[in-house]
Amino acid sequence: NPSSSSLTQNSVVPELPGFYYDSEKNRYFRLLPGHNNYNPLTKESIQYKAMECKRLRLLEEEEKQKKKTTRAGLNSSMLLQKRQLGLLSSTSYCRLVHELKVNCMQRRKIEIHSPDSSVAGTNNFKIIVADVACERIFTVNDVEHGGCKYGIINLSGLGKESLTVEMYDNLYFTNRKVLEKSLFSLTHFSKLCLMGIAETPGCASLLPASLFSSTNPGDRPGMLCSFKISTAWSCAWCLNPQADNCFSTGLTRRVLVTNVVTGHRQTFGTSSDVLAQQFATQTPMLYNGCRSGEIFSIDVRQRNRKGQSWKAIRFFHDSAVTSIRLLEDEHYLMAADMAGKIKLWDLRTAKCVKQYKGHHNEYAILPLHVNEEEGLLTAVGQDCYTRIWSLQDAHLLRTIPSPHPSSKDAIPSVVFSSRLGGSRGVPGLLMAVKQDLYHFSYN
Repeated sequence: NPSSSSLTQNSVVPELPGFYYDSEKNRYFRLLPGHNNYNPLTKESIQYKAMECKRLRLLEEEEKQKKKTTRAGLNSSMLLQKRQLGLLSSTSYCRLVHELKVNCMQRRKIEIHSPDSSVAGTNNFKIIVADVACERIFTVNDVEHGGCKYGIINLSGLGKESLTVEMYDNLYFTNRKVLEKSLFSLTHFSKLCLMGIAETPGCASLLPASLFSSTNPGDRPGMLCSFKISTAWSCAWCLNPQADNCFSTGLTRRVLVTNVVTGHRQTFGTSSDVLAQQFATQTPMLYNGCRSGEIFSIDVRQRNRKGQSWKAIRFFHDSAVTSIRLLEDEHYLMAADMAGKIKLWDLRTAKCVKQYKGHHNEYAILPLHVNEEEGLLTAVGQDCYTRIWSLQDAHLLRTIPSPHPSSKDAIPSVVFSSRLGGSRGVPGLLMAVKQDLYHFSYN
């Protein structure tokens, strides 16, 4: 009964199967099983409308700078006073200052220049990944005729008022299609990329930075080194001196470790698809996250063994593991799954010690970004929101809405660092979504 006032007075409206209650019109509407041209009122359209209204409201609040401190009583003057009185260590002081700065980051659009291509800014960003020093950004962009193109962005212009970056494309690889976001591992000297071609099996390719015109325009595509590997889900490059010529690929029910110099391969059979991988740097250990929710480690110095006896550490999530990140001391491992759970595991006891709440994921392979020096954890959810947590106590510091409407093909890709552009770079967050690149700078 639309004239009834009890529905508007009560905070909880009775839910009727097959009907939707509109709080503005104070009445129920029938839900249709699918889309209809005359009455497109479906559950999906209602959810999308609600999400879009929330996103626009948050964007408006950000523009008006209606921000509150993430913790009660936390401000810069209070932190400085405690630091001068010796109540805060230098590490704690720096971490709390980063929390304050992250909460006040302001969004600015970056102008992209490309001396090698006349179509800069016309292709959608698929992935952005920073090198170890955060001096350059490796990019993957969609192209009109299908597949992807690869490039490098020089971040030296971020410190200027013009806020421009230079993007250099490598047009030799535009016919290849990237499989997943997690199929990239960046080192100082090369890029290890897993690429898939629609008509042929996948391959793992080493793309040296010299292939891009930003470093040496005279290089030829013959520098490309490819390894044919089918049914690949993930990859990782080893930086440990005992196996620094090796990389690993997570395949369907097995792990393949390849030496790029000798071509020698080691195969480890698993009971599930391997969706995430990372090598340790202090020991030659490889950590793997599986579709079954299992996380296990492998000592790559040992030879192939049958069965599961070679697994050194084992623990489980309740859903498929999509991303894993080792902390610097390598006693802890961060893992995210397809249920939206982000957990910090103690590798010495194989127990979960912290859980970071608020992340949203249902089926996508989404990366985690851990910045230990700043004490921050960053992740982009399937709902296109970028969330930043405190590493120390798992407190959600900020939720950043996407500048574009939420959709499956518009999930932002981000990079965070306190030194974007190198040792003298600027702090902040880079966000690539659709054709645009944004910089969230410290105020």
